[in-house]
Amino acid sequence: MIKKYIALSLLGMTLLSCSNNDGDAAEYENIPDLNDRLMAGGETTVFLATSNAFSTPAPNLDPQSLGLHLSGDVQFESIFVTAPANVNSGLGPIFNNSSCIACHPRDGRSAFPLIINNRSGLLVRASIPGTDAHGGPLAAPGFGLQIQNQALFGYTPEAAYQVTFEERTETLADGTVVTLKKPIITLTNPYTPFPAGMMLSPRIGTPVFGLGLLEAIPEANILALQDVNDNNGDGISGKANYVWDPVLQQTVLGRFGWKANTGTILVQCAAAYVEDMGITNYVFPNETGHNQSNGQDGLNDDPEITNDVLDQVALYCKTLAVPAPRNISNRQVREGAGIFERIGCAQCHTPKQTTGFSPIAALSNQTIFPYSDLLLHDMGEGLADNRPDFLASGSEWKTRPLWGIGLTELVNGHTFFLHDGRARNLTEAILWHGGEGQKAKDRFKQLSTSERNALLAFLNSL
Repeated sequence: MIKKYIALSLLGMTLLSCSNNDGDAAEYENIPDLNDRLMAGGETTVFLATSNAFSTPAPNLDPQSLGLHLSGDVQFESIFVTAPANVNSGLGPIFNNSSCIACHPRDGRSAFPLIINNRSGLLVRASIPGTDAHGGPLAAPGFGLQIQNQALFGYTPEAAYQVTFEERTETLADGTVVTLKKPIITLTNPYTPFPAGMMLSPRIGTPVFGLGLLEAIPEANILALQDVNDNNGDGISGKANYVWDPVLQQTVLGRFGWKANTGTILVQCAAAYVEDMGITNYVFPNETGHNQSNGQDGLNDDPEITNDVLDQVALYCKTLAVPAPRNISNRQVREGAGIFERIGCAQCHTPKQTTGFSPIAALSNQTIFPYSDLLLHDMGEGLADNRPDFLASGSEWKTRPLWGIGLTELVNGHTFFLHDGRARNLTEAILWHGGEGQKAKDRFKQLSTSERNALLAFLNSL
């Protein structure tokens, strides 16, 4: 169903008028002024703090782009069914879910599933040691690069998931004890024996708004933030990932995915269709289970979506608006922004970026505030999946953008974060940081209760 997009400017004025301005200007002397960050997505920003905050088209789209966006919206929400069928045919035969929106509810973030083998936004990547011809992960024989735990009637899933949890505690300076839970996901009931040395990595579906802006950041800007050898000695050594683009047939800068393992939104969408849903397309024309005894449908109907459908969905993901931050004049929020800088969060979660040229005019030359450098960072053993992905090691992850993170509970009804959904709130997400994030985590643990609350208030304002 196409969402209703009306009265956004009036809503924006209402939200701004509700900002809490505690005290006079003198009280703010030593804390940041966040007014310049109000337009988080540049001219694509919307002032909407409702359950549709992630699902609105960029307000500066031209009529043609808006029409394509709305068509992509319909496709993004379409549920695929077993072939043959007159509409949305081609699901499976092995898959993880049946629509884009099922993994990205309300264009936002999936929660960790209550029942591990139900259809959800959780999936498991797979590979074996070594690299493919383009330097990427080496597909696991008989299983490929992703474990499909669902199958059509008459077919067999590749395997079933099972999960156990490891617990540990962290104690904060004020005596608060936080229990962290790490999901350990393993596989059972394989349709064929697992290959030796198979590496697994669980992933949770992420928000899809603002992606076109991230794609439009000039490569030189991202590379300028690298410090691979930590030449400045600050303990932060972000690096770029370089990945194979099957459309361009060349290596490109990685920007998307948990390990920056995809270069463009088009390829990201095409891969999701084929790997998550078993829907072939012009980028990936072979079935997910190609040459597997459990995954070849034999219908000779590939590709199973038209070129236009794939292109519309890619444009939809590129042109969703970015929600504006809230309560930016609130003293506690501003204090939290200062603490965010002081304890080192902004060294990786770079607040400001600028876009260059984009074929979509609405995305060109925008000043944006995604809070990400789009680089890989070693996050330590606690978060390691021990599965390399192009140049990303088994302990490196791309810095996740933070824009909109404070609306997660409103939009998606939960506060699960990190690549496998293990963090049940922002405090836990911070406490899982290790490696290059260890110093920031340690400083967070030493904050007073009021300082910690201010930092969380700032994050929840984004």
